[in-house]
Amino acid sequence: MTLPLLPTSLVGSYAQPDWLIDRAKLAGRFPPRVRAKELWRVAPEYLEQAQDDATQLAIRAQERAGLDVLTDGEMRRESYSNHFATALEGVDVDNPGTALDRSGHPNPVPRITGPIRRPRPVQVRDLEFLRAHTDRTIKMTVPGPFTMSQQAQNDHYPDAEAAAMDYAAAVNAEVRDLHAAGADIVQIDEPYMQARPDAARQYGLAALNAALDGVTGTTAVHICFGYAAIIHARPEGYSFLPELAGSPVDQISIETAQSGLDLGVLSDLTDKTIILGVIDLSDEAVETAETVAARVRRAYDRIPREQLVIATDCGMKYLPRESAEGKMAAMAAAAEILRAE
Repeated sequence: MTLPLLPTSLVGSYAQPDWLIDRAKLAGRFPPRVRAKELWRVAPEYLEQAQDDATQLAIRAQERAGLDVLTDGEMRRESYSNHFATALEGVDVDNPGTALDRSGHPNPVPRITGPIRRPRPVQVRDLEFLRAHTDRTIKMTVPGPFTMSQQAQNDHYPDAEAAAMDYAAAVNAEVRDLHAAGADIVQIDEPYMQARPDAARQYGLAALNAALDGVTGTTAVHICFGYAAIIHARPEGYSFLPELAGSPVDQISIETAQSGLDLGVLSDLTDKTIILGVIDLSDEAVETAETVAARVRRAYDRIPREQLVIATDCGMKYLPRESAEGKMAAMAAAAEILRAE
């Protein structure tokens, strides 16, 4: 990867087009953990073609905005996690269980009925499509083993830790295959480490480390406070973050715009690249480039500029496309201001 100083990137998702997915239904429910086929507006026989077309639109939008690290926009996903989690063996998604979401509400989830296994690569075709349609640095995201273990009803394993470790083996195989297929960065999404820090310390970090075992390509982990469209309250600080200092992950993605996070926590992570969330997803209004640049400067006395990536706080899935496009352009313009300085 050849990237400029202060490269820009999405965390993962871009806004899906209204012709592809029913955005009103999407916004009116918690992120699905089992399949939610009713969200798609396109007939099943045309869905893959429509998702490919939407992915090309997402790629072009990121390039047009001037981003340096591109994702596929997660156009094929009903949520960040269920695309992968429901493709595994050992889970019954037709007869789901129930688990509490991070907001405390019960949600239908995969029911674990046997050993968790990954029978085949899940996202390699998605990655190959992204690689074929851009020459820029590319990133693919995979849900983390701890988060998936929290988004399932365990009817098989003796405890959640055992389930998380088998999820970790599945993630490890996927990460390796994604790097082999051409991914420059693979990001593991672990929002439940923030939501359930005690369990994350007990076994979640071990599961994440197992998911990274033997991986030689660049990796990232994303920890956040939840989608702003769903989770409105923001704590003043992370309940689980310094613990990642000893993890083999190369990059850590955090959100700072919506929470006004005290960046003193970064002092524990000086050996990591920080994907710094500086775009507020709770407000559809587009920030000025100078507002975004000011949010980035807050990190300068904690992390060397060479170890910072400018990014959104979380996925842009719930934003209108016009807002998402404007916010991406603001990130790129802020990077130009800061590089000039």
